[in-house]
Amino acid sequence: MKIDEYQKRLRDLARQPGRSDSLPFKDPNEIVNQLVAAKMVRAVYSQRQLAEQLSDFWFNHFNIFVYKDADRWYLIPYERDSIRPHVLGKFRELLQATAKSPAMLFYLDNSSSADPQAFDRLKHNPVRERSGEKLPPLGPKRGLNENFGRELMELHTLGVDGGYQQGDVSEVARAFTGWTIASPRENPSFYFDERIHDPDPKRVLGKKFKAGGIKDGEQVLDLLVKNQHTARHISLQLAQHFVSDEPPPALVERMAKSFEKSKGDIRAVMTTMIYSSEFWSLEAFRAKVKTPFELVASTTRALGADVDQPLQLAQWVARMGEPLYQCLPPNGYSDKAAAWVSTGALLTRVNFAVALTGNKVRGAQVDINSLVGTDVGSNPQLALSRVEEEFLAGQVSDSTRATLEKEMAEPRILGAKLDDPVTRINVSLITGLVLGSPEFQKR
Repeated sequence: MKIDEYQKRLRDLARQPGRSDSLPFKDPNEIVNQLVAAKMVRAVYSQRQLAEQLSDFWFNHFNIFVYKDADRWYLIPYERDSIRPHVLGKFRELLQATAKSPAMLFYLDNSSSADPQAFDRLKHNPVRERSGEKLPPLGPKRGLNENFGRELMELHTLGVDGGYQQGDVSEVARAFTGWTIASPRENPSFYFDERIHDPDPKRVLGKKFKAGGIKDGEQVLDLLVKNQHTARHISLQLAQHFVSDEPPPALVERMAKSFEKSKGDIRAVMTTMIYSSEFWSLEAFRAKVKTPFELVASTTRALGADVDQPLQLAQWVARMGEPLYQCLPPNGYSDKAAAWVSTGALLTRVNFAVALTGNKVRGAQVDINSLVGTDVGSNPQLALSRVEEEFLAGQVSDSTRATLEKEMAEPRILGAKLDDPVTRINVSLITGLVLGSPEFQKR
């Protein structure tokens, strides 16, 4: 099943009428399987790789844990409608799309946040039905929840050193009371419930808000996007993802200025980064260790594998420590090498490369001969040089080459048997070892 089939499957699923527990999956885990499979197929086959990189980056930035109850249903339209259309657009639009998504409202508990005084007010002054519209039931009495307000500032915009205080967290939470979900189990969508909104003025980062209603939250989003801490935080995270774990401060500052000047235009920030001298410097060359997801996708792409069971690839991603959509905390998976580099992790990466090149990953077929050629004969050094040129452009460190050349004398490479002379070179294994080298682990 290729990418267009997966996309159609997800569209049909997300728009299926009726209760969420009656969607066409008896096992809700099948929804997760479809999400994971579609993400894997897009990463392998898409011709718009920058957009795919940014989709992965922004989903991680606005992370949601798929196994939090109803979020396994909500994630389908969340990624499709709230993330992917905005990856190179205005950050303000991306921020609002995620803030209004049922997936985010449920994950960070804002859908259950309410002005504690609202229920007492409504007892004495019940709200009449508006123009015949049937208002959703209020449910049990509940109070203010600060989870979304905290993560909105700490993770999504200003950053942990963004100059806000605990009082600002509470005020932001008050501004977003009433941002909830309509028909959460039938046709979930954003709904502003004025009955549980805190109507009193708020003060965030020294600015007073008194517009009332849904405008309180929208004005908070405007304020946060315009803040210089947001410009720097977003620029730093983008530079850490695309340049290095410790990007040059001068580059981050220029990206932040582009963010402010363009009023949060992500395309403008990316252009500043990509056309910078720092991005093309020797220091940035292979400075980033690939995450498990990036490694599996890039290895599969490099080999031109024909994939018809993408879940098998996703299982390898999970073995390396990055099960897709399953990062529990809202800060998402780490983008730094320290999180992914260990003896066990590196061994798993090499094992994956060897398994894939040897056609031992179910549902993924590789033809090494079409890439390397069939004329290497019984010469392992020629085969190694051919593979290095094909997959690493011949750019191999002395230590890596020495290790690989030592491996060339191994019987498993030469195809030798105890009672036979050398029969044939195991080019698949040579390719797997090269793809497991430190050079291919980086980008």
